[in-house]
Amino acid sequence: MTSTVGLVERLTREIVDTIRSENLQPGQTLPSAKVLAARFEVTVPTVREALRRLEATGSVELKHGSGTYVREAINRRILDNPHYVPVDLAAAIELLDARIAIEPGIAGLAAAAQAPDAVASMESALDNALQVETAVPAGHFHVELARASGNRALHEMLVSLLAINSRTQQAARTSYDRLRDHDEHADILDAIRRGDGFEAAHRTRKHLEAIKAAVLADWADDTDQTGDAAIIEGSQR
Repeated sequence: MTSTVGLVERLTREIVDTIRSENLQPGQTLPSAKVLAARFEVTVPTVREALRRLEATGSVELKHGSGTYVREAINRRILDNPHYVPVDLAAAIELLDARIAIEPGIAGLAAAAQAPDAVASMESALDNALQVETAVPAGHFHVELARASGNRALHEMLVSLLAINSRTQQAARTSYDRLRDHDEHADILDAIRRGDGFEAAHRTRKHLEAIKAAVLADWADDTDQTGDAAIIEGSQR
C-alpha cells in the first residue's frame, strides 16, 4: 500500500512538472491518461488517481469524454482544504477574525499601489454586493481588493479564507444588509482611489467587524429559535 501511495505522489509531481515544462495554460488540455501512462511507465488507473488528486486541489478538471483541463489553481501556492467546513460558531468567528487581521493591511497596500486595472476591477465588483448569492472568487469585491494589493500570496490567502468560510460568508450575505454592504465597499474603494491607506484600512476593519457582529447576532437568533422550538416540542409531549 505504501509503495502505491508513493508512486501516486511521485506521478502527481511529474504531471505537474509536465504542465510547467510544456507551458500548459489554464483551459488547455493535458495528454490523455493512456499517453501519460505510457510516458511514465505506469498503469492508466494510477494516472487517473494522480489526476483525481490534482482535481481535488483545483489544479486540473476532469471532463468525461472530453479530457483533462488545466485550471487556474495550478499556479497557486496557497490552497484551501476543499473538505473543511466550519462546524460551529467558534470556528466561523476564528476565520472572520483572520480576515479582520489581514484585510485592513491588504486595503492599505491597494491604496499605495493604486493600479488602474485593479481599481477598475473593484469598481466592476461593487454591484456584486447587491446579490444575495454569489460565487467566490468570481467578481467578489474582497478578492479584487486583495488582487489590488499587488501581493500574490495575500491574494491567494484571502481566496482560501473565503473558500473555506463560504458557508458563513453566504450566511452573512443573507443577514447583512445588501445596500449597506455595497456602500461600505464603495467607501473602501473611495479611500483607495485617493491613495489614503490609513482610511482604507480603517474602513475595511469597520466593515468586517460589522459583518462579524451580524453573524454573531444571526447565530444567536437561530440558537434562540432552536431553543424555543425544543421547549414547544417538549410541552406538547
